[in-house]
Formats: sequence, C-alpha cells, structure tokens
Amino acid sequence: MPDLPWPSVANSIERAIAGPFNLQHVAPVSGGCINRGHHIRGGGREFFVKLNHAARAAMFEAEVDGLAEIAATRTVRVPTPLCFGSNDDFAWIVMEWLPLSTDGLSRESAARLGEHLAAMHAIHADRFGWTRDNTIGSTPQSNHQEKSWIDFWREHRLRPQLALAEKNRYRGRLQIVGERLLERLPQLFTGHHPKPSLLHGDLWGGNAAATTEGTPVIFDPALYYGDRETDLAMTELFGGFPSSFYAAYRAAAPLPVGYAVRRELYNLYHVLNHLNLFGGAYLRQSEAMMDALLAEVR
Repeated sequence: MPDLPWPSVANSIERAIAGPFNLQHVAPVSGGCINRGHHIRGGGREFFVKLNHAARAAMFEAEVDGLAEIAATRTVRVPTPLCFGSNDDFAWIVMEWLPLSTDGLSRESAARLGEHLAAMHAIHADRFGWTRDNTIGSTPQSNHQEKSWIDFWREHRLRPQLALAEKNRYRGRLQIVGERLLERLPQLFTGHHPKPSLLHGDLWGGNAAATTEGTPVIFDPALYYGDRETDLAMTELFGGFPSSFYAAYRAAAPLPVGYAVRRELYNLYHVLNHLNLFGGAYLRQSEAMMDALLAEVR
C-alpha cells in the first residue's frame, strides 16, 4: 500500500487558495464504504478529504460538478468543493469541513430538508439525464439524455445493471425475469408523465445530515435529471428518514397516485447495484422486487 498522498493534497490546496497550507493534523472519518474520508487541518483552515485509487479521478471530477449544480440552485445545502486531483496512486477531492450533528437529522432539520428538497426538485431540464456521466457508488452511471423517461430508466438504469449482473455471473432467473420486466416497463407508467427534475440520485440516510446549527445538508450526489420520485424512493430504502421529512415534502410537493409501485421500481436500481457491488446477499431481494412489479402488470 503506497503512502497516503498528503504532500500532493496539500499542494492542490495551496494552488486552490493561492497561498501556503501547512498540514498539521489528519484524522480518518468513518461512514463511507466506497472512499476513505479524512478531516485535515493546518494554519487555521480545515477541510474534508476523500481518497480513492487514481483510476477513480473522473468520479471525483463528476462529484465536483454535481455539487456545483446543486449549490447553484440555492435550495439544499451541500459542502463546497475546493479542489480535486490525482497522482500515480491516488485520487482525491477536497471540500469544506462542515461540523455535523452526531445525532443525525432532528425532527426540525428533517422537515427543513423535505422543504428544501422539494424546491430542488422544482428545478427542471428539457431532457432526462445529464450533460456528463458519473457513478452510483463506484459503478459507472450513464446519463445519456433522453426525451422519454421510460427509455431513460430502461436503457440507462435497469438494463446496464442487469448486464453487469450477468457479467458478475448472476444469470438464470434474474436475467429472465429482468428481461420480462424491461419489456413491460411502460405498463408501470400508465398515466404518469414526470418532468426532468434535478435529483441527488443517491439519497439514502448516509448521504444526508444536519450541521451542529441545524442546517440540513446533502452530499455524495450521483446527480442527474429524472422523476423526482426516485429521490423520495431511495430515502425509504435503508431505514427511511424522520416522518417530519416526508410530511414537509408532501406538503410542498404532493406525490401522484401510483408512487408506492414506482418506488419499488426505482429502488430496484439501487438493490441491483448493491448486488453488483457487494455480492449475492441482494440476489433474492432483486428477484422478489421484480416478481412483485410484474404482478402489477399481469
């Protein structure tokens, strides 16, 4: 394992701030399963740094662009990126250090997040997708722009995950049922015509928090423009957010009929991605979700 790239990171910071940065303190930050997080400090300045292999440099570049796109809307608070870079061994991204509450989202901060997210979802584009590809976790995510949401979800979300699963030797029934679902996808969208809304794209509980002052924050986006229900669906996938979050969001932007079924379809993408990233523990869940969705269109 090569030495961590702190001199190179410090040089990146000095170029970004146009001044000296004397690194004095480094401490690991827990919580991520894809990147290694660190809190660094020096000369009265402190930053959050994420590290990964050098081959992941494009992932951090896309993250910087995603954070900037959300920040420009002035709706939901995101950490401000300072710089990113790489050397022969590592890639890194440096952003502002935000002191986060150890208690997570309170009832009040969760409600504010619901309101702010509804405002962010009111930012629309002409097409589904985005101007660049990015990643979902460490999996490449195509954001090729489409006029049709059904085409986008089939060709740039579900089909690539099924193809990757086949490459990872998850074949047989998963592929048979998956192909059947792709064929019948339009039936799950009868009467539903979403606008391309600005999405976080990976909005589970680990990617949302509140500062010690109570301001809600989201981070680690897998940004694109799509059905706003996809963000809401993922908030419910791994334990859910406080009830005040959902009440505030629905008060600002009520959800249309059929959300409960589409929620499973949208979360299938993330469960398939977990299958591809973390292994067979997610195989039965993926197949069960597809079975349930097909039962809706028989």
